[in-house]
Amino acid sequence: MLDRALPAPPCDTLGHGCVHDKELVMSTGREASPRRLSSLPLGLLAAAFFCGAAHAADGDEQLTVLVSATKVPTPAVEIASSVTLITAADIEARQQRTISDVLKTVPGLNVVQTGGPGGVTSVFIRGTNSNHTKVLIDGIDVSDPSNSTGAFDFGQLLTADIESIEVLRGPQSGLYGSDAIGGVINIITHNGQGPMSLTAAIEGGSFETFNQAARVSGSQDAFHYSVNVAHYHAGATPVTPLDLLPPGEARNDDYNDNLTVSTKLRYDITSNLDVGLVARYSDIHLHTTGEDFPPPLFAGVPAAEQTTAATDASSARFTLHGIAFDGLLEQTFGLAYAHPRTSTVEPQTPAALNTGERRKADWQGNFRLAQGETLVTGAEYERDEISEPISASVHIGSGYAELQSQLGAHLFSALNVRYDDNSRFGGKTTWRFAPAWLITDSDTKLKASVGTGFKAPTLSELYQSFPPFFFANPELKPESSTGWDAGFEQGLGHGVVRFGATYYYNRIHDLITTDVTGTTYANIGEATTDGIESFVAWQPLTQVTLRLDYTYTEARDEVSQQELLRRPKHKGTVLAQWRLTSAWQVSLDVLAVGTWVDGNRDFSIARLDAPGYTTVNIATSYDLNAHLTLFGRVNNLFDRHYENPIGFLQPSLGAYAGIRLTL
Repeated sequence: MLDRALPAPPCDTLGHGCVHDKELVMSTGREASPRRLSSLPLGLLAAAFFCGAAHAADGDEQLTVLVSATKVPTPAVEIASSVTLITAADIEARQQRTISDVLKTVPGLNVVQTGGPGGVTSVFIRGTNSNHTKVLIDGIDVSDPSNSTGAFDFGQLLTADIESIEVLRGPQSGLYGSDAIGGVINIITHNGQGPMSLTAAIEGGSFETFNQAARVSGSQDAFHYSVNVAHYHAGATPVTPLDLLPPGEARNDDYNDNLTVSTKLRYDITSNLDVGLVARYSDIHLHTTGEDFPPPLFAGVPAAEQTTAATDASSARFTLHGIAFDGLLEQTFGLAYAHPRTSTVEPQTPAALNTGERRKADWQGNFRLAQGETLVTGAEYERDEISEPISASVHIGSGYAELQSQLGAHLFSALNVRYDDNSRFGGKTTWRFAPAWLITDSDTKLKASVGTGFKAPTLSELYQSFPPFFFANPELKPESSTGWDAGFEQGLGHGVVRFGATYYYNRIHDLITTDVTGTTYANIGEATTDGIESFVAWQPLTQVTLRLDYTYTEARDEVSQQELLRRPKHKGTVLAQWRLTSAWQVSLDVLAVGTWVDGNRDFSIARLDAPGYTTVNIATSYDLNAHLTLFGRVNNLFDRHYENPIGFLQPSLGAYAGIRLTL
């Protein structure tokens, strides 16, 4: 069985918009210096045609460069993999304060959140499991080693310091190793550049919401800095459906308080050598409603007393980056550390403590072999450890290589291979090949990719037992997958209209689930997922952008021959942005999700049909002057009442307003 419980402008490879800048834009968080871009192939002209035509009236050179698909800055038009780019401008226009809100409109993704802000949030990419996604923040793997499934909880990640998000879909273990069966979500935070600037914002609204954020950033000679503070508070979010409460029991609303501090620093020792440091700390307090199982009932009911959870998570990464031989070799050495810790107190139950730790050293070298030919090589060493509730560890040594090529004027490709040596189960080899064919005369792009992925068993699955009822299995093998996709993108009217579609297929085997006795884990699951991601984007005026995405997903358990849980077949989004004047803009997003199969709140009913839903959000902002901006938004504009997952209400209509200061 799979996952019973939760754990802009056109350019489809860009997703939600080309970045607005007069310089070449890279989502690496690093400025685009001429030396660093010297290895980019001739496709710059093609990329400018694909991504810049829609904004030609602006008179700016606009070109978007992505990193996650190849691990080197690459013009998006040359990338065959399906990537959605979300920029800080997109996030601010829609006034999305958590990453779970941002990801809901990304094609190919289904986001499931247990109630309001802060609730456990899972992301299913292309129908794969919620723990089949690699999540990186500034190069740091932020998944929790102490989590029983290894899935990253998206519910507590704030957006205040995010510069860009790349959502890379399809199996990506050929570059990223374990966890990348469904794809990779790569998050880059703000970096400092130019004169010192200060941005501060405050807002309040429904559900006792009171948020604040501030950032100081800039550069002084060779020193670049960005320091961010964000506080998110939602004190009373109704989550439990009233009809589930026992007679006479009052509903307890969810409470979430999140304080996150982050920084990104860099010092340029020379024009070709720099050192950097990113660091992040979050202090989170969450109150939720758990389950009671009063006798003689076998089914649970919402508990009268709330469960409380306190999380403090810290992470940091040091980098040394250099360029040699007139740009022919670019190297980065990194040291990363992450330490998540969560204490959970459930009424009438002893407090539970989960503590994990990850240390990682990595090196990457990019060799420019010739014009249009780049060899990427890398090596990594990682140690994951749990100290609570059990003591266990694993270490992984890895090496990878990728050849990125341009053949002639039309064909671009990336071929990679990786080997991971895990101290618990041995070696695993994965690979990926992704070619793209560009026809600039007709503004056409044909693309395809095929690759493999794997997910290593978690330390909890290997070693955490609950005798006499359940026992870990140290003999587990990794889950594996093979997947491919193929599609096209077509522009019309010099990029004013653009549309495209991609078909994808994944086969996943050796899935880890409980065996026939129900007392331990085993590699017995098999699943297939396939579907279509399609889009139409239109920019009728310079001030107006419209985009429609539709995703169809079939996800099947090949053992039981049943539809997988929490994978809706149909999902559609409409994104619209209109700048009415130079000071006033309006953003609209519509999300429509079809029916899916789910279990009830405590899974005493293992399968039931969940109704679909449609939500509408609208946001607007007005610049009073060069320093002050008023903004406001209405979420769930038509007050749609729905549960996702079943047993957990999503927030009803909510209104919010605030003011932002920029100096």
